[in-house]
Amino acid sequence: MGREFLDLFEDWADHYDASVTGNDPQYVEVFKHYDEILEAVTRHAFGTVLEFGVGTGNLSEKLLEQGNHVIGIEPSPAMRRLAEIKLPKLTVFEGDFLEYPDDLPEIDMITSTYAFHHLTNEEKQTAVRKFARLLPDHGKIVFGDTMFHSEAAKQAKIEEATQEGHLELAADLEREYYPTLDELQNIFESEQFDVTFKQMNEFVWLIIASKNTRSG
Repeated sequence: MGREFLDLFEDWADHYDASVTGNDPQYVEVFKHYDEILEAVTRHAFGTVLEFGVGTGNLSEKLLEQGNHVIGIEPSPAMRRLAEIKLPKLTVFEGDFLEYPDDLPEIDMITSTYAFHHLTNEEKQTAVRKFARLLPDHGKIVFGDTMFHSEAAKQAKIEEATQEGHLELAADLEREYYPTLDELQNIFESEQFDVTFKQMNEFVWLIIASKNTRSG
């Protein structure tokens, strides 16, 4: 799951926090309102939170400040080291959306930001199916991630990035598995989640999925 991108994260780890604060001109729009996106996810958090793709711990920090118990999952050793230095009280396990420890405590909700797009749609489906088994009735998944209204909208952004000379961003949009809203809605609803979307910037949407009582 997304492990083909692990080398990118190892290289990016030391510069990630600078990128999200707008120091990388290619990704200014992707990370626009970054703090607001993290805070929007945090507002939905309660109880014991399982966070995938911890990265350097920016979302984890906000979740902990709110008083939640946070269990982090992160595949990149470099990112894990930075998160552990920043947040000594954070528990972070090696893993990803599909492979993580079997002996996790009971959790109330699942969060992630800027990570779910590393999975193919088939892998996203498998991940959400596993999440349905982890969560109690009415448990929540709240993600902030890049996605698009349609494939045409995605291609338009790729062309725009290319024209502006943002070739790294264009390659990123081509390479990774950014979904459409319809694709994600179908995935979550097929696993018995009620899902809503809220746009946060030109690239990023908030996904709020609540497990309904028909989930298995």
